[in-house]
Amino acid sequence: MPSPTDPRPTSRMDSAPPPNPRATSRMDSAPSAAAGSAPGSGNPAGGTPGASDYYAVNRGGGLFSEGVSQRIGARIAVRAHRHHLTPTVLTIFNLGLGCLVSFVVIATAGPVADGNVWAAPVGLLALIGWQLAYAFDCSDGQLARVTGQSSPAGARLDVLCDVAVQSSLVAALAATAKAQEPDTPAWLLAAFAATWMVNLVTSVMQGGDQAASMVTSQSLPIRAVKLIRDYGAVITLAGVVLTVAPQWTVWFVALFTLVNGGFLAASIAFAGRAALRG
Repeated sequence: MPSPTDPRPTSRMDSAPPPNPRATSRMDSAPSAAAGSAPGSGNPAGGTPGASDYYAVNRGGGLFSEGVSQRIGARIAVRAHRHHLTPTVLTIFNLGLGCLVSFVVIATAGPVADGNVWAAPVGLLALIGWQLAYAFDCSDGQLARVTGQSSPAGARLDVLCDVAVQSSLVAALAATAKAQEPDTPAWLLAAFAATWMVNLVTSVMQGGDQAASMVTSQSLPIRAVKLIRDYGAVITLAGVVLTVAPQWTVWFVALFTLVNGGFLAASIAFAGRAALRG
């Protein structure tokens, strides 16, 4: 996708994330656009920035992402600044951790399905590892904006790393679904992979003059409904499924194929109507 957005382009899921800290957000928003922000725009006058200063410049991502992932990201940014780490280092941490966790899930998909490996440890690794990778994705943009280290090159790297991480995550879920249900149709897995990336693409498109949202309400009920496209919430659900009931992964795949496919169709209609109005 869910990133798919996060914290990166504006809303990784609704606009879309997923997942951006430096680009704008992954899924509902998603996840993080630091490029273009004024250098040091979030830096308090004098003193060392605290977690609240970093959190204040987060780019959203949805109810879960803002309440959990962005807050963890702010604390990571505090420690990164203390140890003189750059936003790019945090971006690479996101890439390395996210892809490594996905590789483990892929490598163990068959053994888990055969009962030779316990599902719980693998699922917990995915649950915690993907969340931590997303937190690093949130933190790089926060650190860049507060310390004035934003750059177009950093924003591009952030988006490319998001694509790599989310592609690996999709591959891990598809591999698990196929291992658990060998009769899973190839077209479903292909559609799942294609529509998941809609979150990231629409998130990137949400920057600058193209920013627009089909549902602008910020009421709690609306934001709760949008959790279905909040990258942080979606990867949490994925981790829980892999932990307690990996045999349900195929249903997870089917559900989010419908959700993301429906969002793509709605986005096309929304953009088409706006274009016709001139």
